[in-house]
Amino acid sequence: MKFKQVLLVMLVSGLTTGAILFGYGKFFNKEISIQPSSLQTPSNYAGLFDSNNNMPGQLVDFQGAAQTASPAVVHITTVIGRDQANNNLPRRSNPFADLFGDEFFREFENPMRSQPQRASGSGVIVSEDGYIITNNHVIDEADEIKVTLSNKKSYTAKLMGKDPSSDLALLKVEAKGLPFLMYGNSDQLRIGQWVLAVGYPLNLETTVTAGIVSAKARTLGLNARKSNTPIESFIQTDAAVNQGNSGGALVNTNGELVGIVSAIASPTGAYAGYSYAIPVNIAKKIINDLLEFGTVQRAYLGISYLPETAPDSERVKLNFKEGQGVLVLDVAKDGAVANSGILKGDYISKINGMKVTTGSEMVEQVAGFKPGDKITVTYTRNSKEYSTQITLKNRSGSYDVVKSNALEGFGAEFETLDAKKSKEYGVRGGVVVKRIGKGLIDEQTRMRDGFVIYKVNGQEVKTMEEFTAALSKGQNRVMLEGFYPGYDGTYQYPIEVE
Repeated sequence: MKFKQVLLVMLVSGLTTGAILFGYGKFFNKEISIQPSSLQTPSNYAGLFDSNNNMPGQLVDFQGAAQTASPAVVHITTVIGRDQANNNLPRRSNPFADLFGDEFFREFENPMRSQPQRASGSGVIVSEDGYIITNNHVIDEADEIKVTLSNKKSYTAKLMGKDPSSDLALLKVEAKGLPFLMYGNSDQLRIGQWVLAVGYPLNLETTVTAGIVSAKARTLGLNARKSNTPIESFIQTDAAVNQGNSGGALVNTNGELVGIVSAIASPTGAYAGYSYAIPVNIAKKIINDLLEFGTVQRAYLGISYLPETAPDSERVKLNFKEGQGVLVLDVAKDGAVANSGILKGDYISKINGMKVTTGSEMVEQVAGFKPGDKITVTYTRNSKEYSTQITLKNRSGSYDVVKSNALEGFGAEFETLDAKKSKEYGVRGGVVVKRIGKGLIDEQTRMRDGFVIYKVNGQEVKTMEEFTAALSKGQNRVMLEGFYPGYDGTYQYPIEVE
């Protein structure tokens, strides 16, 4: 009897276990997924798959691009203070050493050495007759510039022009038939695209590294150290770059020049994962300006805007709406966009059809034009889109090209003296020094903000146009004469112009 009971219990238990396992397998043992198999391919995967929904594998080969670029990238060495070396020289500070890729040799770190300082960097040949692009910080204040090609031939280079605002400089060597790089189009670069960095890091021979474009339109605040009107819209890559790479080439896999290597982000001064290059579309415009005019023709919209670095509290205060474009904070009454329909509170979303979402992107697009050029600006207001055509102006508020780099070199902001103020001060006009930054005025004088200039070399100037014209006569020395409102007497400030 007991045996039958035990057998019955075992039979019931077996049937129960089978039922449980069957039910679990049928109702519970399913593959868990938040994406059903019937879901269509997301729109962000467009172009990644072919017509058969397969990823078309592409083998990337860097050999061709490396072989094309290497002969056209040069090693630049400079001598600074060659004629002024003595044991009393203070140590030369290098504000770019922490981020920029220029190399100061170790033997010159001793401030008591009587030898001149030396620096090293890279450059890119862009014409067969010897024009070379490099960084301004590579050749800044150099007394002697030497260029060495990959085949060991060396030349003494002449500085043709420089632009601290973009950290670019143009050199020239007397040679013919040189290898050079063709310009690419930096606007066409895409995140994730392969690029190569070519240069002379750590005083080594030609070195090629590979990486991808990891970001675009980066602003680092570096050029503001040397200019009141900095231009920054860096291409960020993870191609390894070290000291000495500055001024070298960033090329795509077709061997086309897409950027000029300029900086690294590093807590130690050595490569730590990210490097930065100036877009070639900015570089070629600036280089062409230096060749044609002797100075950069900088165009302005005449607005102030919310920078991407603005704190969240300010964004909330302004009710900033992400994704609409660049928020206009103010419109200058004599700027290019005045009377164009664009108002404070609007969002600029496109420049000539090119989408802009940050101030850096907007600056990059405008930097490709000069005063007098007409562009189409698209903006949104209350979520409605409008377009208007404007004519860009120069810094002084006119449409003329600037024929002298003296105004830029002064490192100050100027504006025409208001007519009411002129009458109040008892003068027929003048130019107000609004703000003094780094430049000739700061280096050579004790001038202060608010100074009113009414004479240049004894010639009366009543407007910005007359002021610019007076400085465009190619003098090596200028005398600025004027007064400080509220104070008696006039002041004269002599300035040696490079």
